[in-house]
Amino acid sequence: MNSSWIILGATSGIARAVIRKLAAQGHGMFLAGRNQTELEAIAADCRLRGARMAEVMTFDARDHSNYGDLITRLRDEEGELNCAVFTGSMPEQEAIDADPNMIEGVLADSLTGPATFLQMLAPLMEERGCGAIAGVGSVAGDRGRLGNYVYGAAKAGFATYLSGLRNRLGRSGVHVMTIKPGPVDTPMTYGMELPLMTTPDAVADDILNGLARKTNVLYTRKIWRLVMGIIRVIPEPIFKKMSI
Repeated sequence: MNSSWIILGATSGIARAVIRKLAAQGHGMFLAGRNQTELEAIAADCRLRGARMAEVMTFDARDHSNYGDLITRLRDEEGELNCAVFTGSMPEQEAIDADPNMIEGVLADSLTGPATFLQMLAPLMEERGCGAIAGVGSVAGDRGRLGNYVYGAAKAGFATYLSGLRNRLGRSGVHVMTIKPGPVDTPMTYGMELPLMTTPDAVADDILNGLARKTNVLYTRKIWRLVMGIIRVIPEPIFKKMSI
């Protein structure tokens, strides 16, 4: 059976690492994002690596006007459809504090945009009764923290959405995996001094292994499951005085 992957936010650091590995496995690739020049370069690399096909699609999490056209194009593609979501933006919390209007964009990039697309894609995947969805949340969504609570709220909302979508689509043979990375060495984290930093390639390997095992919620690196478990159980009177 032909297998194709729709990659939302295909120019992100983690997405590029995943795309390279999927292309080498011979999957078809629909690379979706805002920067068409970068996407065309990634598509050319996919073909060189052995992708069955590589097509570029315009996707903007803040503008849903062409989503219907994208779904129509995907309906014409035979075989198994899969989707991976890497969209998101993480402005400094201080910048959001100074301009609360930025919240709308953060929510669109990490929650409402990808959720809207997945909601439109879900019936097509249900009809086919196969495939997988991998959505990137964040450990930041496990508890609201002083330094990034708007970003964390958006990722928490997306994780909750994916949980419900997993409940729905699992009944028809479609697997939904929520990915919760810790800090990853990408342009989004450039210049930040963050603990337990990992690489896009390491995260990509964890994602593909998690999909093979049909993992529901994937922490990468694994230690973040323990770290966030501890953070979640800190009593609120103590936690609200902490700066972590």
